[in-house]
Amino acid sequence: MSYDTDLQHFIDGAWRSGEGRETFTVVNPVTAGGIADLPNATRADLDEALAASERAWPEWKAMDVDKRATILRKAAQLLRERADHIGAILTQEQGKPLPEAKAEVMGSAQLFDWYAEEAKRDYGRTLVRPAGQLSRVIRQPVGPVATFTPWNFPVYLLAKKLAAALAAGCTVISRPPQETPGCVTEMFRALADAGLPRGVAQLVHGEADLISRTLIGSRQIRKVSFTGSTAVGKHLMRLAADSMTRITMELGGHAPVMIFDDCDLDKTLDMVVPQKFRNAGQVCVSPTRFYVQESIYDAFLKGFAERTAKVKVGDGLDADTKMGPLANDRRPEAIEKLVGDARAKGARVLAGGERGGAFDKNGGFFFQPTLLADVPNEASIMNEEPFGPVAVTRSFATFDEVIGEANRLPFGLAAFAFTENGRRANLIGDLVESGMVGINSFAISVADAPFGGVKDSGFGSEGGKEGMESYQVVKAIHQA
Repeated sequence: MSYDTDLQHFIDGAWRSGEGRETFTVVNPVTAGGIADLPNATRADLDEALAASERAWPEWKAMDVDKRATILRKAAQLLRERADHIGAILTQEQGKPLPEAKAEVMGSAQLFDWYAEEAKRDYGRTLVRPAGQLSRVIRQPVGPVATFTPWNFPVYLLAKKLAAALAAGCTVISRPPQETPGCVTEMFRALADAGLPRGVAQLVHGEADLISRTLIGSRQIRKVSFTGSTAVGKHLMRLAADSMTRITMELGGHAPVMIFDDCDLDKTLDMVVPQKFRNAGQVCVSPTRFYVQESIYDAFLKGFAERTAKVKVGDGLDADTKMGPLANDRRPEAIEKLVGDARAKGARVLAGGERGGAFDKNGGFFFQPTLLADVPNEASIMNEEPFGPVAVTRSFATFDEVIGEANRLPFGLAAFAFTENGRRANLIGDLVESGMVGINSFAISVADAPFGGVKDSGFGSEGGKEGMESYQVVKAIHQA
């Protein structure tokens, strides 16, 4: 299957290609070979994008909400029609199996549809006042927005920002990851073909530091939305401080999974193993730290190892592949180091544990699906998000003990628990320090619910009505 896209910037309603710009080589992680050259935005490109966003904003925010919604729904329709094409590009750039890539595109379409309707439900409120007086509270779009997104879900994570911001009446400049530019470019083609006015949404590829400093340092940008690592998020926060730019940060996690002895063990294993190795573990809410009650610990390990050994690893374009390569050459090395450190500190390797394997014939960025048992808290992997196909496990005895372990780290993005005890489930929801909690479920990223973390996992939410509110300012109007 060919890599069928033309990598371009989209600035002020026009597509811009190479034209003498420096380039970045896009790599297929299956082979580690280059598949395309990505033109990097210049400072002039960024200045033009800023000027266009500022010019287009008054018209876009004043546009009738039904007209805005029609454009968003049309974009959703085009994404669905083009899901096979965009999904194939995504798989070649990022490595995930084709069914996962197509599902990501379809989920992105759902976001545009949902926010097209949510824009019509953007109600204010009227306050109680004496006769002849009027006090009301309204929400208005914050203004031009800059978004920065990672490579693990390049289409969906950008759609989550774009759909909400556009529905709110903001203009947007997006900088996607250099590893996965083609699938995002195709999403912008869908928006352009849906009739989005010039300057309302713009796409700039290129060097992260230049783009972030230029956009965040500009007085035109009123809001920054970032998804990525905690370290980079803190850096962008410092940049935003000088201009008092509003920010939403969806940062790293290290999701605990609490497995209690009253769960249906086989059903639980059939859920957690595929979820752990989805997108090769490169998921910000991936279940990672498995705490298993003592009485079922050995059975859990046995069942997990058996299922892990059956995960078919290979090229994401192959129909029988269940897990593809990691997205870039940095990931296998980082995970190998974490696994080695855990082994040195007493962890047992029950499955995988090494780079490559029989499925890696071309020098790609593969790491075997891995299960570690009896991992001590002193191991780096118990404290640093591995962001790869590694499950770390240890046993626990009491409820208070496992809650303490779940809350031990400075991260708080997602947490999961499996139990049939209703009172225990209620307590977990209350006591776990996390922005999202899944109990007997991993379905926590949906269009109508907020998605975000606490502590070092960031602040602010995307998804749900909270997602659109993050692109708005509140205004109180008092009339006597």
